[in-house]
Amino acid sequence: MNTITIEGQLRTEFGKGATRQLRSQELVPGVIYGGAQDINFAAPASAFKPLVYTPSFQFAEVNVGGNTYRCILKDLQFDKVSDALIHVDLLELVEDKKVVATIPLKFVGVAAGVKAGGRLETKMKALKVKSYPRDLKEQIEVNIENLELNENIRVQDVHAENYEVLNSPRIPIASVVTTRALRQEEATAPAKGAAAPAKAAAAPAKAAAPKK
Repeated sequence: MNTITIEGQLRTEFGKGATRQLRSQELVPGVIYGGAQDINFAAPASAFKPLVYTPSFQFAEVNVGGNTYRCILKDLQFDKVSDALIHVDLLELVEDKKVVATIPLKFVGVAAGVKAGGRLETKMKALKVKSYPRDLKEQIEVNIENLELNENIRVQDVHAENYEVLNSPRIPIASVVTTRALRQEEATAPAKGAAAPAKAAAAPAKAAAPKK
């Protein structure tokens, strides 16, 4: 699992004025939850970029106040106007304590329905799971090789070892749909079981020769 290292500093002052001062120095305030106590800190905005601006699931090691906290991303806040990162919430990983995390999905194989001319549509990119920190992985693999045309894979079909999946089980995560080209091909193909065209009528029999 990839780990991002963040060098931070403890926050000793709070309020809007203190927060504006941090942001004027290109520092982003953050909070580490889940441990013995909440840790309020700040770190350079650039230090959060590898953790925030990526679809990957990663760990963060935050060095602050002489201690190192192993964390995962919990929540983010962005400025409504500038879209700049303005606050980060992290969740400290405690080995004997389960955490809730959002793990990306990785679809493996080529669906049978795609081989038949359909198109794969992914409806979910990640699942929310509950697990011990030692069982957290970068992604959840979903084999789609047996997914036929016009069929779905749902949350309940995903077998994620050591994870309690928190999403609703009936939600589709991927499907294979019929393409326009395939519909046109099916429309022009002869229907199965259609009667074969009638054979041409037999030539009329020759007239009998007159008796002598």
